[in-house]
Amino acid sequence: MTLITMDQAKSFVNEEVTIKAWVTNKRSSGRIAFLQLRDGKAFFQGIVLKAEVGEELFEAAKHLTQETSLTVTGIVQEDNRSNLGYELLVKNFEVIGESQDYPITPKDHGTDFLMDHRHLWLRSSRQHAIMVIRNEIIRATYEFYNNEGFIKIDPPILTGSAPEGTTELFKTEYFDEEAYLSQSGQLYMEAAASAFGKVFSFGPTFRAEKSKTRRHLIEFWMMEPEMANYDHEMSLQLQEHYVAFIVRNVIDHCELALKTLDRNIEQLEKYTQLPYPRIEYTDAIELLNKNGFDDIKWGDDFGSPHETFIASQYEQPIFIINYAKDIKPFYMKINPADPRTVLCADMIAPEGYGEIIGGSERENNYDIMKANIEKFGLDLDAYKWYLDLCQYGSVPHSGFGMGLERCVAWISGIDHIRESSPFPRLLNRLYP
Repeated sequence: MTLITMDQAKSFVNEEVTIKAWVTNKRSSGRIAFLQLRDGKAFFQGIVLKAEVGEELFEAAKHLTQETSLTVTGIVQEDNRSNLGYELLVKNFEVIGESQDYPITPKDHGTDFLMDHRHLWLRSSRQHAIMVIRNEIIRATYEFYNNEGFIKIDPPILTGSAPEGTTELFKTEYFDEEAYLSQSGQLYMEAAASAFGKVFSFGPTFRAEKSKTRRHLIEFWMMEPEMANYDHEMSLQLQEHYVAFIVRNVIDHCELALKTLDRNIEQLEKYTQLPYPRIEYTDAIELLNKNGFDDIKWGDDFGSPHETFIASQYEQPIFIINYAKDIKPFYMKINPADPRTVLCADMIAPEGYGEIIGGSERENNYDIMKANIEKFGLDLDAYKWYLDLCQYGSVPHSGFGMGLERCVAWISGIDHIRESSPFPRLLNRLYP
């Protein structure tokens, strides 16, 4: 018997196949039972006809419990009423593992209950769809940077210094030294860029921020490229091409997931159109002030309401460029056109999702970098290795970081970032 997963069904129409599956729900009417099944790849329906399987197996089908695992044999049939487009006419099944009193029933449950049972909630169609989109973003990321001639470098997770200071880092003991869980691999990626030209990393990062907003996680994944001999403009172009590429690939490869989430694909199509608009930080402050935001002035950083309003003026992701230098980290290069600002940009996603990318051209002058480190009150000894990069063959270089979970939430169209991670770490949640 041919063993398949249901996403392969179109190649086996009217053929008998065997599938390993779980029961998500069931109902029966007279001499027919409808099994809602999932096999890890797709959600689909199994039709059990009493006349086909006999009394004993039909009764067994009627009493299957939620999340019981099965080996199911049947005929693949087209079903235009379902998202998948196919169903299985069941000929036989065998129980692999019974499930009793499964806690997540088809009724509504509260958020805390679902988060306490995250290890089981992942089995639902909605969470499955979000993880499929997350996986496609990761897959497309590797394809994009490989095509662009980048090499992947893995920075350390335990560090003795940090790109933006240590006030929001998790501190730990490293034998007889202090160490921190990484908030970014950027500084190490800058070192790698001087060795390989164009590099990127993709891994977990940590922020000890006591934030409960729908945009923040304590542990999240960052995609961080660094490019030697790239100025700010070249970096911006790379960023927009990258984001448009991953959106395009989600549209092309995650049709069922987007349908499950009821995501507006026409809206997503707009995000593949380049170039993305830009607005100077100074102009963004003026725009806000003209529209009733009296709580912000030049030199302040933006909060969520400010970013949301700015993004609402455009139909694509928007770059806010060249922020005031005093609100940005020490490694950003001064903007020669306005020394009050630095050559940087945040990409703000539409629909209220906020910043998904932050990047800049990096300072490469030794004296300026050393002065910046001292000005920010950082330990020069801890950054000695980083200063070496400015001494030995330094070149103009740029880079950026994209938060994976925020990008997943935006493209998926979900309300809270906690659903974009398989096992999210929140301010008050370390379980499961």
